[in-house]
Amino acid sequence: MKNGISGTQFTVGTTGHHHHRGLSDILAIIQKSSLKNSVKQSASDIFRKIATIEADIHGIDIESVHFHEIGAVDSIIDVVGACAALDLMGVEAVYASRINVGEGFVQTAHGLLPVPAPATAAILAGVPVYSSGIEAELATPTGAAILTHFTKEFGRMPGMKLQKTGYGAGMKDLPVSNLLRVHIGELTGDTQSETVVSLETNIDDMNPEFFQHILDRLLESGALDVFTAPVIMKKSRPGVLLTVITREETKDDIARIIFEETTTAGIRYSMMERVVLDREMRNITTKYGDIGVKVLSRGGRVVTVSPEYEDCRSIAQSLGVPLKQVYDEARKKSSELLPE
Repeated sequence: MKNGISGTQFTVGTTGHHHHRGLSDILAIIQKSSLKNSVKQSASDIFRKIATIEADIHGIDIESVHFHEIGAVDSIIDVVGACAALDLMGVEAVYASRINVGEGFVQTAHGLLPVPAPATAAILAGVPVYSSGIEAELATPTGAAILTHFTKEFGRMPGMKLQKTGYGAGMKDLPVSNLLRVHIGELTGDTQSETVVSLETNIDDMNPEFFQHILDRLLESGALDVFTAPVIMKKSRPGVLLTVITREETKDDIARIIFEETTTAGIRYSMMERVVLDREMRNITTKYGDIGVKVLSRGGRVVTVSPEYEDCRSIAQSLGVPLKQVYDEARKKSSELLPE
């Protein structure tokens, strides 16, 4: 029982010594198991991510990383168990809330470390996090690595038809319920909804040649869309309205780039909802070679197919043929993906 709510607590009993294992030791344990290959792959990828982060933090080679707390059998089962559970339940997509990391300090094999621990903070880069003021380690490197490996989107709960809800109980008793809650259900509607941030600023005193560089940098930094529009500002001065659409977790980075690269003194932003089609990239074979195609679908039914411009352009340049011929051929072949 945690603050009046019952949950299931999973414990692992082990015998023998507490081992400090290296990455190759853990990967060997996983590969020798009788688990499905897809589960082995996910678990191995998670441990590789943790090892890469630890190696960077401690300034050593990845093969020199010795796992302490997460090298024990119970931690290996935590990771492998999570991968196996999602596979057994047939979960197709994972969504998670913002992560409450806690605060204070935690005792580790490396000594007393601040919360979130350096590895946890590095793994959660780009993920929306917060602290509710509880002095405890509420997010561990292992938990963070599992979440970031599987989670499609962090933030608000998506629209869904709930089927089941489960509670996993932690060991510590905290001021709040120390529970991990998992909802299983089906997404509602045949389009996906997500929350985005729109940032806007008016610019009237900057070299217009800079805009191409600014737009490229914003897109490279995670902006979903960037566009400009001519506007008439105060005192009838002609100017440019710069608008950037991005996700909440990248809002601060996008704002910083706008301040660094433009002459603006202020940025307006607002939260908004948008609905999007499912997107995937496929390759099609044409007489000019393989070309990537963006496929947009709704409820499993293909709606639009669009050849990738850069692929067509690269092939046109390498073969010395007109771009429009390559593009038209790609459109003709990709149209075969559309329903009749």
